[in-house]
Amino acid sequence: MTSAPLERIRLWLRHSAERAESVSNMKVWLLAAAVGVLVSYGVILFTIAVEALTTWAYGEGTSLLAQGARGLEPWRAFLVPVVGGLIVGAILWLAQRFHILPDIRCQGVAEVIEARASPPGHVSLAGGAANTIAAGVALGFGASAGREGPLVLMGGSMATFLARRFKLSAKDARTLLGCAAAAAVSAAFNAPIAGVLFALEVVLSNYALSIFGPVTLSSVVSLLIAQSQLGDVHRFDIPAYASAAPYDIPLGAVLGLICGAVAWSFLQTAAKGRKMSRQLIAKRRVPAFLLPVIAGVGMGVIGIFLPEVLGFGYEATSQALNGNYSLSLLTILLVAKLFATVLCLSCRFGTGVFSGGIYLGAISGAAFGIALSFIFPDSAVANPTFFAMIGMGAVSGAIIGAPISTTLIVFEITGDYQMTAALMIAVGIASVMVQVFFGSSWFHYQLNQRGYDLSHGPQGVILNTIRVRDVMRAMPPDAAPLEEDAPRLLANQTLGEALAQMTDLGLDGMPVVADKDDARIVGTLTQIRALRTYNSALVESHIEHHR
Repeated sequence: MTSAPLERIRLWLRHSAERAESVSNMKVWLLAAAVGVLVSYGVILFTIAVEALTTWAYGEGTSLLAQGARGLEPWRAFLVPVVGGLIVGAILWLAQRFHILPDIRCQGVAEVIEARASPPGHVSLAGGAANTIAAGVALGFGASAGREGPLVLMGGSMATFLARRFKLSAKDARTLLGCAAAAAVSAAFNAPIAGVLFALEVVLSNYALSIFGPVTLSSVVSLLIAQSQLGDVHRFDIPAYASAAPYDIPLGAVLGLICGAVAWSFLQTAAKGRKMSRQLIAKRRVPAFLLPVIAGVGMGVIGIFLPEVLGFGYEATSQALNGNYSLSLLTILLVAKLFATVLCLSCRFGTGVFSGGIYLGAISGAAFGIALSFIFPDSAVANPTFFAMIGMGAVSGAIIGAPISTTLIVFEITGDYQMTAALMIAVGIASVMVQVFFGSSWFHYQLNQRGYDLSHGPQGVILNTIRVRDVMRAMPPDAAPLEEDAPRLLANQTLGEALAQMTDLGLDGMPVVADKDDARIVGTLTQIRALRTYNSALVESHIEHHR
């Protein structure tokens, strides 16, 4: 007969095993490590390729691109981005022609968020490769864009491939997407903590324990491999400066207001730029593959007069951090970089907004610091370097809607923790301003343009991402057609729209057609079936977010 202590131990072990199974999956952990390895080498190859292209085109790598462009003949400085636009346009056209990409445009973080939110969620491996090549060419030839977009998408395509290959559940597939995002940010920016929080905050919108572990593993593995190949590189050299005084914190809040205005201006201009590019295609009949060429022409003109705006802008950002620019030049660079980045994003000449946000923030903060030195010449106000670092986090965090991870990225990029309190306040104020006056981050704006509103929490995501075609009961092909005025649902409508339409009409169920002009019934959907699907998805979402 088993003694009571042994029985309690056996019961405790069984319960522990059950809890371990609910918060961990060995297959997911192993695949998370694999994603970290694959994404890290993808980042390494991408970084080497962009550096090689930039050196070939301008004579210097990305850190000294402006210096290299300044040494070129004006005709060559103009021609390099134009040629880059031609190549990118050709790559995107071929990718769309052979059904590798859905349309002629570069993809980025928004597509990975969409894959996470919308069942079944998929990022094509071939599409990820084509997009990475196009983005690498654009950046190598001087496009004013960032790395996080193409690299996160590349990682997402790898994660999707592994999830399908090993038949992971929808929850575990989403976790692997987060692992890929964390690995990409960690390796690209030498920022493992920020990589984890970027994946949880931006891509997954989920901090569950069962997700945190694999995402962290992937981020650390990716960082270790990247550092072994590329070294422990910090892109910016931060000069020594005096410790911040207590009154520098409220000044950081004022800078947060300025950075919020800069981020709002960028987002507003980018939204209008996207609208204009769509009008060029629809109304002016400009072929979509020529848009990168238009951006290349614009970047070529800018590159002749202001080469500091080309590419990532590392050189100009470092100069601003070191206080080497005048207030007038900083103002000119701020306007030029904003215009150049919007031009490239709108005309599909690259993707990624984080590097642009870092640049705009550093310039804004440095200008603010110089202005303070003019206003208070005899005071002990912190120097422009202090405010430039705060600006880096405030503008970029407000643009991408990730105040926590952006704050940590700035910490990890600069290696400086003296401005912690002022930075957090500035990032918070700038982010709130963007949410109030623009309504969403850049990534969520892109998703809103495609009919996805993810701003209302898990229940809103469910109602906006599950489509009628996913839950309807299919009808045989020979079903009788609908009468002309009969109420109907469209297969592409969201579950929320279908429920609202049935409620408004007082109907318990409705037939489903493929298109509003098509009377052929492809399925039926009842309120009971729709609500059962919604309740089931809501329960699954609750469990996923709390385990």
